[in-house]
Amino acid sequence: MAFSSAFSTSYCTFQSSIVCAQKPNSQSLLKTSLFPRQNGKKLVPQTPRYKGFSPKKGAGEMKASIKWEKGYKKVEVFSKEHLAVSLAYDVAQLSNKFASERGAFTVVLSGGSLVKYLKKLVEPPYIDSIDWSKWHVFWVDERLVPKDNLDSNYKLAYDGFLSKVPIPPVNIYAIDDALPVDGAADVYETTIKRLMKINVIDTSNRGFPKLDLMLLGMGPDGHVASLFSGHPVLKEDQKWVTFIRDSPKPPPERITFTFPIINSSSNIAMVVTGEGKANAVYTALENDKKTDKLPVELILPEGELKWYLDVGAASKLFKE
Repeated sequence: MAFSSAFSTSYCTFQSSIVCAQKPNSQSLLKTSLFPRQNGKKLVPQTPRYKGFSPKKGAGEMKASIKWEKGYKKVEVFSKEHLAVSLAYDVAQLSNKFASERGAFTVVLSGGSLVKYLKKLVEPPYIDSIDWSKWHVFWVDERLVPKDNLDSNYKLAYDGFLSKVPIPPVNIYAIDDALPVDGAADVYETTIKRLMKINVIDTSNRGFPKLDLMLLGMGPDGHVASLFSGHPVLKEDQKWVTFIRDSPKPPPERITFTFPIINSSSNIAMVVTGEGKANAVYTALENDKKTDKLPVELILPEGELKWYLDVGAASKLFKE
């Protein structure tokens, strides 16, 4: 179940104000879209369809939905609470699919505010229904600091999510922060290659690791992972995991996935919230006149990409 089919059960209330944009593929729209096709940025109230799922269990009484069609991006806009509800449902669907088909579900986390939007996964029904033993957890980037440091993405994920779910510790792949940053990057890439050989991680047609789901955030400047505008690592196409010693934001030493591994993912969820990121969201999704692309615009996955926005992050998309 790629995102395109998992998302056919999206739900909302008037208060949550979901706004959807589907890829303009006629067959996909016929099979998976909740809405009739529209042109431009026309907002049209609709009544969503469901396939055996009642939103009353998790999202309150369903009232209506709104669609926004634009370009080739799949975008949904929620209240913060309903963003967490929808994200949990979609992640659970993908977990069930890959655990059943492959016997493993490979998930990549990021730092920032992403982890707090996984909160519904640690509540019923998901805490009891997901097969957590099949999860294998990685990080798209990490700061070279001890695991108990407040800047650690591992600590952020552990405190807010991993400590609350029964994923086997052996399936959680943190970086070795005792190594120099270049050594930590090399060891992390070696770990990924080892897991590909035993089919924990799938392999793409081009020989890259094909991780099942990347849960990514974006900075106000449009950076993703530790891939910043103007930095040489944006062009790295040989290494899957690399390092930087001069991050524009502290701490300076970090390891990061590169775009070849990010773009080989089966599914990418881009979770962006807050009005402070509205300019970058607008630039990425609407501004076709620029010459230089933000790092987030270099995410062009072989699989599915979906943007989860809250009202603040999407606020500039709907201003004429």
